[in-house]
Amino acid sequence: MFKFKSLTLSLALLAAVPLAMAQAPANPTLRLRATIEKVDATSLTVRERGGEVITLVRPATMDVAEVFPLALADIKPGSYIGTAAMPQADGSQLALEVVVFPESARGTGEGHRPYDLLPDSTMTNATVADLAMAPSTVPGGQKLTLRYKDGEKTVIVPPNAPVVSFKPAKADESALLVPGAKVMVTAQEREGKPTALRVIVGRNGFAPPM
Repeated sequence: MFKFKSLTLSLALLAAVPLAMAQAPANPTLRLRATIEKVDATSLTVRERGGEVITLVRPATMDVAEVFPLALADIKPGSYIGTAAMPQADGSQLALEVVVFPESARGTGEGHRPYDLLPDSTMTNATVADLAMAPSTVPGGQKLTLRYKDGEKTVIVPPNAPVVSFKPAKADESALLVPGAKVMVTAQEREGKPTALRVIVGRNGFAPPM
């Protein structure tokens, strides 16, 4: 049985979900990276990346966003981005993925913090203040200077790092939320039941990389 409650407590710091569009709820939230197993009008059953299967309540208010790929060249000076990365010995961050936020989401989750994509990974949500070629050790990549309210980070983006954006997709959820779809679900226990608050989903098997 999926230990939703214990995982929620262990990941309580994830209340500040970098893609969350609304104020963090009072109870802790949990981020599930998963594949849809089954879906109906009131529930969503997913197999998360560790192999556990969980059925979540699917409320009518559940937000749905579609994630879609961009090119490395779509990262521009002034772009507001979020990037999961690994700290490097020289103090820089090596990007695992980059989300280019739509303008309507500028400022979401601004700052630098631990993240759960990989052990010891970080998340930086900030504005691209400067953009240059990456060092010769990362040929074809980009070197980003990211500035946020309380600081600055240098992020090296390899050419093979996924670059994506997202858009509202509630109107298209019946086509997107299908068995086999790759999703990232923000969930919370409500009235004793795990409940999906937001689903970020890729089309035709595309997996949210964040």
